[in-house]
Amino acid sequence: MSTGEAQTETYQFQAEVNQLLKLVIHSLYSNRDIFLRELVSNASDALDKLRFEALTDDSISEHSADLNITVDYDADARTVTVSDNGIGMTRDDVINNIGTIAKSGTQQFLDQLTGDQKKDAQLIGQFGVGFYSSFVVADRVDLVSRHAREGAEAAVRWSSDGSGTFTLESTTRDEPGTDVILHLNEDCAEFADQGRLRSIIRKYSDHISFPIRMPKQDEEGNRTEDFETVNSASALWKRARKDISEEEYKEFYKHIAHDFEDPLAWTHSQTEGKYEYTTLFYIPKRAPFDLFDRERAKQGIKLYVQRVFIMDDAEHLMPNYLRFVRGLVDSNDLPLNVSREILQSNRVIDHIRSASVKKILDLLEDKAQNDPELYAQFWSEFGQVLKEGPVEDFANRERLLGLLRFASTHEDTPEQKVSLDQYIERMAEGQEKIWYVTADSFAAAQKSPHLEVFRKKGIEVLLLHDRVDEWLMSQVAEYKGMKFASVAKGELDFEPETEDETETEGADDLAGRIGKALGDQVGEVRVSRRLTSSPACLVLGEGDLALHMQHLLRQAGHHVPDSQPTLEINPGHPLLKRMAGLEDGERFGEWSRVLFDQAVLAEGGQLGDPAAFVNRLNDLLVSWPEAAAAADPESGSEASAEDEGDQRTGTA
Repeated sequence: MSTGEAQTETYQFQAEVNQLLKLVIHSLYSNRDIFLRELVSNASDALDKLRFEALTDDSISEHSADLNITVDYDADARTVTVSDNGIGMTRDDVINNIGTIAKSGTQQFLDQLTGDQKKDAQLIGQFGVGFYSSFVVADRVDLVSRHAREGAEAAVRWSSDGSGTFTLESTTRDEPGTDVILHLNEDCAEFADQGRLRSIIRKYSDHISFPIRMPKQDEEGNRTEDFETVNSASALWKRARKDISEEEYKEFYKHIAHDFEDPLAWTHSQTEGKYEYTTLFYIPKRAPFDLFDRERAKQGIKLYVQRVFIMDDAEHLMPNYLRFVRGLVDSNDLPLNVSREILQSNRVIDHIRSASVKKILDLLEDKAQNDPELYAQFWSEFGQVLKEGPVEDFANRERLLGLLRFASTHEDTPEQKVSLDQYIERMAEGQEKIWYVTADSFAAAQKSPHLEVFRKKGIEVLLLHDRVDEWLMSQVAEYKGMKFASVAKGELDFEPETEDETETEGADDLAGRIGKALGDQVGEVRVSRRLTSSPACLVLGEGDLALHMQHLLRQAGHHVPDSQPTLEINPGHPLLKRMAGLEDGERFGEWSRVLFDQAVLAEGGQLGDPAAFVNRLNDLLVSWPEAAAAADPESGSEASAEDEGDQRTGTA
């Protein structure tokens, strides 16, 4: 047995990967051309990485000359081969990069698939599985790769038919780089053709900054042994905007973002003066699957220096709240051997970052004003991330707040489409604050008892139900001179809603009795100025977190200081009227605790002892007629009979 055969190993794909390969083939079958675009893009990335590492590593600098991509074919053997002389891969690289797909994101990908070919094809680009589009046209794929720091004998061959396993074996390759050999299906033999491959390259990959070579043809159309460059091989971003078509911009986005879908919008600019640099930024149409995973999420900005690729994921070029932006920066004022450490304290980078943020905000403001439908699409995908901006970027806080969108009581729909400027335009006469309520869902915010007096007075309230909202509102104080105020925190300066003095007579005394029964569960019990139909609600201090956020933080293992909320009561409510007729004692205390627990639940909080609440409520429901008679002794049996009817119909 030969040495190569002795080192041949067979590996099983992950179960999810098996399923994913079938879905990729099914979803992309209607657009088979893209396999070549993906392989050429991967080859271009490998060349970029070699050129960058050669700047600081003399051992591989000899390989950095004449970097190119070769696309070859054999019609008789029905193969297409895409080769590069880039950085290459080690055996471990091949296992990690080719043998697995998106790792923890794979199942998430499968969960999002819809069965609709067009929609599923759009998802694929978000999970970095473009290499597997090869199986759309091939019934077997071989990959031979050698890393630039290893010798010819360290090359590795990966092979799979996409059915569930792949093999690895040692082989040789004279030069560093990677070959991907596609053994085409019978019905895809058309791709082993010079004209077809050339047209695909010009359509999708003409902007690649490295030469893409193909065999020359003689006058009779037969291939020769010579090769020629078939793409323009120029950096698209260095061309004038007027010379770049919309289609070219879109195809370049798909190349750098590895996305299968067109971008939502883009901005391209060339800056001259004290600093010279070019930027090209894109807003994707859909959010990537790891957008909220801080450990996995990467910045999508590539850094070039004088057209030479330097690094991916240049986090110093864009703030974290704009991590969804894709694109590049090409600077003439940075050294070619610039490192991540140098970027942290570089004046040029600080200037570029500041100007880049301004360009993105200009783009978003333009779309918000002139294309509301497109902006609504952007907001549905990236709105929660943009809400991080006003806290993280104080210099642009006012602009970012103007870009935020919220649901509100103006329309009572979960769509977040109300801007702060629209809210201010609709403010009631004499209103001096921007009112809002936070909750863990739209339904909870919409039905909050704290809104009752605001609805009665016709005052619009923003309904905030994203998890980031409570943190956001705790960090920003005002917008255009108008202070933010929570309807659920602090005292209101409204006049009492109750006009009947008999309803409020003795209310302060009742509040004191309830406060005594509840003890240290509450800081205070007082008559409410905000309730019109609910019996009670909890009011937090100005600096307190909402109860649903306190619960989330505790679940995450954070220490949250105990707070004593204020319980506000509505003395005009029938329940409070009847409680006023009860004498102090166990029964009154039970009703007080039920009143408090109900207010906690309405606020989105969690009960410390849910079982005790259920038992207490059941006991009180069973004994309600007796309690009602005790609370209203003058009504006698008539009141009792009425309440018995209520109990039977479940309206007690």
